[in-house]
Parts: sequence; structure tokens; C-alpha cells
Amino acid sequence: MNTKEPKEVKTVEQRLERLQREAKAHFGELRFVGIKLHDKIGWVAKIQFDEFESLVAEGETAIDAIKSLRKRVRKIIDRYNIV
Repeated sequence: MNTKEPKEVKTVEQRLERLQREAKAHFGELRFVGIKLHDKIGWVAKIQFDEFESLVAEGETAIDAIKSLRKRVRKIIDRYNIV
């Protein structure tokens, strides 16, 4: 009876590429978009704009960290579009 098709599961790479496209479209040039596992914090996702400016988000899993960072980017973009 379930007519819905299962959702396509996105890989970490696909999520990072989507985040990079959205951030680059709004902010312009980026130096780095990536994720790493930190011993004490857990997963950390980061967008580096230039030497000093960056956005960082943490999560228990790599996907959680990327989702959290994407939410931060979306909030910034939405605030910019309101003004």
C-alpha cells in the first residue's frame, strides 16, 4: 500500500558539494569546504573564506555536522535576502 519511493540517500561528498555550491553562489570565492574528525569534539564541518574568516559547525556524525553548517549558511543567506 505504500506508494512512496524510498528517499535517495546522499553521500557525505554529495552533501559537501551541495554546501559548496550554495556558499560559493552567495559568498563568492571559497578557500576550503570540508569535514574532519576531531578527537575531543567529534565531527567538524568548515567553510574557509579567506585566511581569517570561516564558518564552523560540529556534530556527532559527519552528516550531522554538514547539516548543521548548511543550516547556518541558509540562515545567513535568508537574512541577507530579507534586507
